[in-house]
Amino acid sequence: MTDGEWPEPIATRPLWLVTLADLALLLVGFFVLIQASRTDSRALAQSVRRGFAPVAMPEEPPLPVAANRLTGFAPGSATLPPATQEMIDWARTQLRDPRVRLTVTGSAGAEAGDVDPGTRSAVVLAADRARALAIRLTAEAPQRIAIATDAGPAGVTVSLAFAGETPQPDYRP
Repeated sequence: MTDGEWPEPIATRPLWLVTLADLALLLVGFFVLIQASRTDSRALAQSVRRGFAPVAMPEEPPLPVAANRLTGFAPGSATLPPATQEMIDWARTQLRDPRVRLTVTGSAGAEAGDVDPGTRSAVVLAADRARALAIRLTAEAPQRIAIATDAGPAGVTVSLAFAGETPQPDYRP
């Protein structure tokens, strides 16, 4: 090969041959489905559904997209403060969408007196605060509300996350 010359092109298969092979494979697959449907159509339909079902992944919590915070708790108390109704209205409005999940996260303050009076535990008080608010919300959609605890200032944070479409029931003829 000299300067300015291009190498000889490598011979490839003609395009019509590749297309013909793809068509032949599609036909073979079609005939396999026809043959399988003659044996048990329900079993075939179920196996196809399973083949296209989403892969089971480890359960990860959805990412929060909005949050609202309730403050005003008395030290050492899980009694809901007077401004609770605004938070409840906000959360119930969000729960109208069946794709939404709420996480109610309680926290106790850093001061020494902000602990559960019976156990002297800040974590127990934080859980009690989250539960107190979650109880008021569970009438709407208890399966879409989670409770958590966190360190931080005294209060309860309600975070909203989009968890996707709810699975539809499997209707069979």
